[in-house]
Amino acid sequence: MTRVLIADDQALLRGSFRVLVDSAPGLTVVGEASDGVEAVALTRREQPDVVLMDVRMPEMDGIEATRRICAETGVRVLMLTTFDLDEYVYAALRAGASGFLLKDTRPADLLAAIEVIAHGDALLAPSVTRRLVSEFARLPPGPVTRLDGVTAREQEVLTLIARGLSNDEIAERLHLGIATVKTHIGRLLHKLAARDRAQLVIAAYESGLVRAG
Repeated sequence: MTRVLIADDQALLRGSFRVLVDSAPGLTVVGEASDGVEAVALTRREQPDVVLMDVRMPEMDGIEATRRICAETGVRVLMLTTFDLDEYVYAALRAGASGFLLKDTRPADLLAAIEVIAHGDALLAPSVTRRLVSEFARLPPGPVTRLDGVTAREQEVLTLIARGLSNDEIAERLHLGIATVKTHIGRLLHKLAARDRAQLVIAAYESGLVRAG
C-alpha cells in the first residue's frame, strides 16, 4: 500500500482528495493536515510515502513545510499548485519537492502522479519545466553547482533533463537504450547528491550548463 498524507487548508478539497485516493487500489490516506505545521507533525508521526502539499496555507506555508519534511525524513512531496503560483515553483523545488500538479488535474492523473512519486521518480512535466526556466531567467544568480566528475555524456543527459525531455525522448535524441539512459541518470543523482529528477534540473541551471532562455 502507498500511504498518502493530504495537506490543504480547504476542508472540502481535503475531503475530495481523501475519497479519490482511498478509492484507488493500492493507495490509502493516513492523515489530513489543515496547515503546514500540522503537515510536518503528522508526517513525522505517520511516515507516509507521499505528501500531497498545498502551497498556500496558514501558520506555515507548503514550501517551508516541504523544506522541513525533506530535511528531516525520506518522505516525498507532491506539490499542488495553481497557475497564479508560478513564482513558487523554484522555491518549492529548492525545498525538496519531487513534483507539481495543478489542482484542476484529472483524477486519474493525480492518482498516477502519486504512484510515480512514491516509486522514487520525479514528476516534472515540460509545462512546469518551462515555468521553472522562466523563473531562473527572472531570479538573480544563485549558488553555483559544480559538475566535477560528471562525464560529457552525462552532461548531455543532464541538459536534456533540464529541457523537460522524458527518458524515452532522451534515448531517442542520443541514440541510447532506455537502460543506458537510466544508468546515466542514476550516476547523475549520485554525483550531484540530488534526490530526484527535479533536483537535477536545478543543478543543470545552477552549474551554468543550461541557461534560461
